[in-house]
Amino acid sequence: MIKFSHKRVSGLSGNEIFCLKKLGMEPGQLCLGNSVVSIGVIQGIGAKLTTLLGGEVSDLTKLVHLGRLRAYNQMWSEAHRSGGAGLTGVTFSMVNHGGNLEFITTGSTVHDGTTKVPAFSSACDAQQLFCQVDSGFRPVSFVFGNVAYSIGIGGNITGSLKRLQRGEVPEFTEIFDKTRHLALERLTLGAKNAGANAVVGIETVITPLMGTQEMMMTGTACHHPSLAHHSKDPVTSDMTSEEMWNMVEMGYLPLKLVMGVSVYSLGLAGGIRSALQSVFGGELSDMSEILHEAREEALSRIHRDAEACGADLVVGVKTRIFDLGGGLVEFMAIGTAVKKVDGVQTSSDHLPPQAIIRDRDTFVDSSYGGVLNLDPSQVRNPMDVPGRTLLLVGIVITVILSKLLNHS
Repeated sequence: MIKFSHKRVSGLSGNEIFCLKKLGMEPGQLCLGNSVVSIGVIQGIGAKLTTLLGGEVSDLTKLVHLGRLRAYNQMWSEAHRSGGAGLTGVTFSMVNHGGNLEFITTGSTVHDGTTKVPAFSSACDAQQLFCQVDSGFRPVSFVFGNVAYSIGIGGNITGSLKRLQRGEVPEFTEIFDKTRHLALERLTLGAKNAGANAVVGIETVITPLMGTQEMMMTGTACHHPSLAHHSKDPVTSDMTSEEMWNMVEMGYLPLKLVMGVSVYSLGLAGGIRSALQSVFGGELSDMSEILHEAREEALSRIHRDAEACGADLVVGVKTRIFDLGGGLVEFMAIGTAVKKVDGVQTSSDHLPPQAIIRDRDTFVDSSYGGVLNLDPSQVRNPMDVPGRTLLLVGIVITVILSKLLNHS
C-alpha cells in the first residue's frame, strides 16, 4: 500500500485544539482507513432466507462488522506509524458504490510530548475528551457494537393476526427488544476485552441496510477509579460528555444505559374508526390512547431496569417512535441510569467555554451522491404516503357511495 505523508494535516478544530492544550496535548495528523465489501450472491441469498425468519440477520451483521473492523485497524496502523499519545474523534461512515459498501474510519492523533506510540483511541472529539478526562474517565479504546435485523415474514404473519386486536404485539416487541440489546451487549464486550470498566458517550444510529435495519452503537471504553468493581461488567452511558461532567460535578456516576421497547397495534376495528375520523375530522381517540399506552409501557421498562441495578435516577431520556406500517408502531425509550457516589468530583470547578461551543459546519454538500443517509428521521418508504393516500381515498369513496345508496 502506498504511504502518504500528511503529518501537519489534522481533523481537529480550533476549539478542540484549545481543549487539548488544557490537557497538555497537541494535535497530530488525520488518519483514515477503508474497506470495500460485497454481499456476494451466496451470502445475499443466505441473508434473504434469514430475513424471512425474522430477528438478527447474522451473516449481514458479521460482514458489516468485519468491514468496519478492517477499516478501523487500517486507521490504527497509520496512527502507529505517525506516533502520538492517542487517537481521538474516531468515526465511521459508509458509502454505497454500485451495490458494494465502502466502510471508512477517520480519527486524529494527539501528542503529549512523551508517548511515541498511541496508547488509546476514542470516539469523542477533543472537546468531549476534555470533559471525560476532567470527570475522571481515562480513555482506553474506541468500541462499537452492531446488529442487522428483520421482522421477517413469519413475524409478519403472526403479527397480522395480532393486528386484529388492539394492544401490544409481544412477538414484535421481543424481536426489537432483543436486537437492540444485542448491539449494546457487543459494545460492552468490546470494553471488557479492552480492560475498561465503563463505556461513555455512546451514540446510537439506526439505518436501513440491504433490505434490513441495522442498529449500531459506538462509544469510548474508559477506566474510572471509582468503578473498579465494574471490571467484569462495565457501566454504560449515552449521556453527552458535557452532561456527564455536570453529573460527576454533582457527585453522580453512570451505571447503565437502559432501553425500553414496546410494539403496539391499533387493531383492525380501531384502524377503521380512525380512518373514518380522519375523513370527518376530530380527535383520533383510539390512536391517542394506544400511543400513550405504548409510551408508558416503554418508560415502565426502563424504570424497572434502573431499579434492578440500584440507580437513583434515569437521566437524559430520549423517546423515539417508529411507524412499522400496517397499523403497527414501535416506541423506544433510552437513557442512562445514574447513582450518587461519595467522593466523586471533577478536577475543574468549571468547564471552559471552548469545551461547550459546538463548531459550525462551513462545508455543506446537499447533493445525494453515494453517501448513505444515517438519519432514520430522514428515511421514509416512498410507498408509505401514496399507500395511505389511496387507502384514504378508497374509504372516502366507500362512505359517499354508501350514503348515495341509502338515499336512493
